[in-house]
Amino acid sequence: MEIKQIVEALLFAANQPMTVKQLRQVFPELAQPDNDEIQRAIDAIIEDYRLRPVELKLVANGYRFQVKEAMSPWVSRLFSEKPPKYSRALLETMAIIAYKQPVTRGDIEDIRGVSVSSTIMRTLLDREWVRVVGHKEVPGRPALYSTTKQLLDYFNLSSLSELPTLQEIEDLQPLASSDSTSTQETSEKQEISSPAIEAIEQQEITGTLQ
Repeated sequence: MEIKQIVEALLFAANQPMTVKQLRQVFPELAQPDNDEIQRAIDAIIEDYRLRPVELKLVANGYRFQVKEAMSPWVSRLFSEKPPKYSRALLETMAIIAYKQPVTRGDIEDIRGVSVSSTIMRTLLDREWVRVVGHKEVPGRPALYSTTKQLLDYFNLSSLSELPTLQEIEDLQPLASSDSTSTQETSEKQEISSPAIEAIEQQEITGTLQ
């Protein structure tokens, strides 16, 4: 049986993304193809599905089959339970962590200008979208938060670099003119929150239909 067929079957049956290394380990030890062979098989499968409504997509934790974004409005009609909608405050908090990580809760509050509710932080931690990666060496030693690969997988991204850059979002949505009374802090909120929020909101449906 061709490696390509085996890889396609494995990825189709897997309930989570798989890396090239994980795919290779499924093969018997004495018959394992090398990583390049598996990658070529993956690339061929991606090309096979290029014009189909389903695609093989690289996300943070590996490759997975999923419905293409253009099909998500139709496929979503199959499910009575709709994807959850997240508050602007939660998305802003997540965006700040994504762009400024690692950050403390106090850092997030300084940027947003309002307190961060415990419910928001608990939601992000419970969904494993953020994690504690250490503690800042200041009085009280507050926790430092960073995003996880699970967050990227959910929103159909392979890396944080796929989010719009701050310059790109600034070009699309110029900040206030020089004679504006906006403060530097307000500008920072706009620069950090807007790119991640827009990308996240665009990916929200597709990311829940794997």
